[in-house]
Amino acid sequence: MEAVMSFMDKLKNRMQMGKGHAKEATGRETRDPYLESEGRRDRAAGGVKQVGEHAKDAVRNVKKSFGR
Repeated sequence: MEAVMSFMDKLKNRMQMGKGHAKEATGRETRDPYLESEGRRDRAAGGVKQVGEHAKDAVRNVKKSFGR
């Protein structure tokens, strides 16, 4: 069950990063600095969450390798 949750969380984070990238590009094209900065925030937030998910995976793998 944890693997499914982890996969879904990673997918959500990637979607947030993609949405942020699209907002940033749209803001750049329309010369809307607010939309561009909002896109950067979305990308950064998704990236930070993604790092957290990778850290959880690393801890899970270490626990598994020590048989806990």
